[in-house]
Amino acid sequence: MSARQKFDAARFLASAGAHPGVYVFYQRDGGALYVGKAVNLKNRLASYFRASGLSPKTRLMVSKIHRAEIHRARTEVEALLLENHLIKDKMPRYNVALRDDKSFPYIRLADRAEFPRFTFYRGRRARGERYYGPYPNAGAVREMLGSLHKIFRLRQCNDAFFRSRSRPCLQYQIRRCSAPCVGRISREDYMEDVRQAKAMLDGRDFALLEELAEKMERASNSQDYESAAAYRDRIALLQRARGSQYVAAGAGDADVAAVALEAGLACFGVVSIRRGRNLGGNFQVRKNPLDLSAGELLEAFLPQHYLGGGAPAEILLGEKISGRAALQQALRAESKRAVAVKHRCIGHRAKWIESARAAAAEHLRAHLDQRSQVEEQLRDLVSLLSLPELPARIECFDISHTRGERAVGACVVADRRGPVKAEYRRFNIEGIAPGDDYAALAQTLLRRYTRALREDAALPDLIVIDGGKGQLRAAAGVLEELQLGQVALLAVSKGAARRAGDEQLHLAGAAKPLRPPRGSKALRLIQRVRDEAHRFAVAGHRRRRAAARAESPLQRIEGVGEKRRRNLLRYFGGMREIARAGVEDLARAPGISAQLARRIYRELHE
Repeated sequence: MSARQKFDAARFLASAGAHPGVYVFYQRDGGALYVGKAVNLKNRLASYFRASGLSPKTRLMVSKIHRAEIHRARTEVEALLLENHLIKDKMPRYNVALRDDKSFPYIRLADRAEFPRFTFYRGRRARGERYYGPYPNAGAVREMLGSLHKIFRLRQCNDAFFRSRSRPCLQYQIRRCSAPCVGRISREDYMEDVRQAKAMLDGRDFALLEELAEKMERASNSQDYESAAAYRDRIALLQRARGSQYVAAGAGDADVAAVALEAGLACFGVVSIRRGRNLGGNFQVRKNPLDLSAGELLEAFLPQHYLGGGAPAEILLGEKISGRAALQQALRAESKRAVAVKHRCIGHRAKWIESARAAAAEHLRAHLDQRSQVEEQLRDLVSLLSLPELPARIECFDISHTRGERAVGACVVADRRGPVKAEYRRFNIEGIAPGDDYAALAQTLLRRYTRALREDAALPDLIVIDGGKGQLRAAAGVLEELQLGQVALLAVSKGAARRAGDEQLHLAGAAKPLRPPRGSKALRLIQRVRDEAHRFAVAGHRRRRAAARAESPLQRIEGVGEKRRRNLLRYFGGMREIARAGVEDLARAPGISAQLARRIYRELHE
């Protein structure tokens, strides 16, 4: 079809058969407009090109169709799977795409370790490891891990840290670990704590509480009051964790999916129930590009959310969907077990559905309230800074380091709805003098906007810098070099007492700094964006610094591979003893020649 030729709907419909399949609409520039599936392609496609009955948004979408293609499928289940793949691959403009391809988070137990530990895990599950979940979000996993460490005092550290300890770490001091690394607990007792933690994760809380109560009574009767007190404390902690998470009625594994609609937006909510515990919910607000009903949106949402792994035994729906049987078959084929998708429920399941609906509606109202608040703050910002129009995109930068070590530059993004976390970026700063914040900021901005210009990415209407006049000059120099002088530039410095509310705003080209009043809505917006950039920068710096410090100095020495590194650590008992050893002592270790011993000594001391 030529670039100017109009889409021939009649010819396209004539090529569509009365069989299952998937259709894709494309716009003139080649981008996908919409991906849909149908049990009967001919009937479904004809509904788009009728003379009346279409919503305004659907008519607009149809008017943009430049070409279309059909993918025939043998069954409705096959069409469902293909539709899900194409939506994720093509990211069509009018589909409700979740844009979050992260797998579900789990708690993993490394059973094969001498002293096993429970860890956060996201990814493909491997054989030989035990997994608990899936959980609705990372926060639910961290909350459960926190309870496990507090109640059972299990190790949290990685294997390298564990092997290098010569005395207990801070986790032992605050009673979050029993210090198996230095022998403060026997392996037999530690494995008993692991067994009890597994019972808690398996939902056998009541049996565990009875067992601990019996042990407490026996210890008390034998006048072992110290052990009895330890059992008493564990029971109290377990009851507290159980009380904060337990569902009042019913047990089992289920997800409850609901949708709330308002102001052209849809909030998809999934509340997870695992072994009778409410683990919280995962809520996502998305545009409703074709004004679909709640049932139609839920039907589009479920395959994207569950295909790929993580479906529980039951999925309870807040709305009726037409493709329930096909979805059940697809999930069953993928999970290798039965997955029940239900809409009509009674008893505690009906209460779960109502609770999920209410939570989704509340989350959407909070989102709309925040968006309204942001728009008010943006209007105040336009007035304060004399901007030509309401900024559609704001980017804020901050630098974080510890005395110049491992500097990280951070960029956070906000639009008229609030933070756009998918577009946050961090930059590891290299090749500057330690502690030179101006050079670090210049490098961050140069890298950020050089790439944006090269890829023709969205540019901000306002750039905010955490700093004063010096940072403002450094940033202005980079923007001038990149010919981005049309972008408004603002630096935010704290007042003399460094108190929130006393900030000075240094606007590029202004003679004097602005001092907005404490109650200024614009100032609250700037503070929030600046604090988010600071948080994001500090988190990135800490992660980079921790990774550098966790790396063994032996890893940087040529000729010392994994086997020799392990031999050295075993022979000397830790990195500290290796650093203290002389050349002759090093040469006595298995696999270490005199020449290599001299190299190791030289690298560790020079």
